[in-house]
Amino acid sequence: RIGKFKDGKPQAIPGHDVPMVVFGTFVLAFGWFGFNAGSSLSGTDLRISVVIVNTMLASVFAAFTTYLTLCVKGMKPDPTMLCNGMLAGLVAITAPCAFVGTTDAVIIGSIAGVLVVFSVLFFEKMGVDDPVGAVSVHGICGSFGTICVGLFANGKYGSGWNGVDGYVVGLFHKTEETSALAMGQFKAQLVAVATVWIFGSIMAYVWFKVSNLITPIRVPADVEIQGCDGPEMGTLGYPDFALKSH
Repeated sequence: RIGKFKDGKPQAIPGHDVPMVVFGTFVLAFGWFGFNAGSSLSGTDLRISVVIVNTMLASVFAAFTTYLTLCVKGMKPDPTMLCNGMLAGLVAITAPCAFVGTTDAVIIGSIAGVLVVFSVLFFEKMGVDDPVGAVSVHGICGSFGTICVGLFANGKYGSGWNGVDGYVVGLFHKTEETSALAMGQFKAQLVAVATVWIFGSIMAYVWFKVSNLITPIRVPADVEIQGCDGPEMGTLGYPDFALKSH
């Protein structure tokens, strides 16, 4: 975006309605309980209660560790970053939500809350303008959560899944009998993450390149400064808030 980087340093471009950001985050958090628990596909599967509790714990502790990380780094507890912290915990716990215990859910969420802060700052330092931190929340913390299945799965759920003779177990809960199974699961999670990143990166690059040839993705500079609501939709969404291009 125009003005995001000045002399190579990232500049804050604040959102117009932070309370709405917070409200939207809690709408997402509420929906996540249906998303994760609903993935069980059976209300009679008692594991659904574990899924719900794990989802709640990971999100809360992620927001808390995001707050602590910002404080330790000498930064203000930006509510938008705290919202990203909560979403990071929800994203990270999605893959392992049915396979880990409550303590592990707290650990996963707590790590995600720290990870998202450093990830956002890293991408900004690299010159990437990610307005809502989506790559950090969904890409980085999602990959972390996927790998967590191979690390934190406690071997109490998933018997017979994907043709595997045994429960889903991670490296941190393996026994002598399940050591090979745990290593196999961990490798499978790594392959899954690598596949998503490689396929997603290549296909997204090709898709947007082709799409840009058909209709330019980026609007002209004067339209960007003015705001897309007028030129694109024919009416001003915020008539009392306008930027001049000169």
